[in-house]
Amino acid sequence: MSGRTFAIGDIHGDVLALRKLLGRLPPLGAADTLVFLGDYVNRGPHSAEVVQLLRALPRLTPARVVTLRGNHEDAWLEIIDHGWPEFVLPRRYGCLESLRSFEGRPVPQPEEMPDERELSRLMRGAFFPRDVVGWMRALPYFHEDAHAIYVHAGLPLGPSGFLHPAQVDAPPRALLWLRDQTFFREYRGKLVVFGHTSTELLPPELSSYTPEDPADLWAGPCTVGLDTRCGRGGFLTALELPARLVYESRG
Repeated sequence: MSGRTFAIGDIHGDVLALRKLLGRLPPLGAADTLVFLGDYVNRGPHSAEVVQLLRALPRLTPARVVTLRGNHEDAWLEIIDHGWPEFVLPRRYGCLESLRSFEGRPVPQPEEMPDERELSRLMRGAFFPRDVVGWMRALPYFHEDAHAIYVHAGLPLGPSGFLHPAQVDAPPRALLWLRDQTFFREYRGKLVVFGHTSTELLPPELSSYTPEDPADLWAGPCTVGLDTRCGRGGFLTALELPARLVYESRG
């Protein structure tokens, strides 16, 4: 019999929210699994600390720990391999926050731009330690167990319906980047738990969980969205399956 699975939404450099949420989960055992849905870096002030904690977790808990790739980790790998100034330069993506965190420097102001030295290092992702880059490259694109399919962004639509993650052509970047109202509204099948799209942007009329609060967890007919804007003014959310209990860092 499968143990419990705790799916945890986008963290975005907020290590305080991560610690608070982990402290609110019930005691975990070897049959349990923690599934992190990706987007550990950028925007929040403590990307390096988040990565450090996630990498240490397998030694700190008896539960299995699964850390999925998010589009922000994927973006940094693209920057490191090929460059991507269109992602680095807009301040809304929070790349400067990651650099400052990994270099142990002060958190930037919201509108602060990188200096010349920082810009050069940002453009190449040169501030990431080699072992962290290797860790990001090894992050899986999805996880599946008896309870659900877990993926960062969602499932793309194929000729005969929505594709299982294993059916998406490699590299399956659609699993990390898509924001498709068709998926949010029309997917029917095995439960899919995802992050990436802020819950306030998901169809509120379809949510069976606190529909009066669009910032909260979003629960559609066969999908659950967990990106409650952690690291950018929101909070971190976890869903326990199969009990469907909800845990939050706020309050």
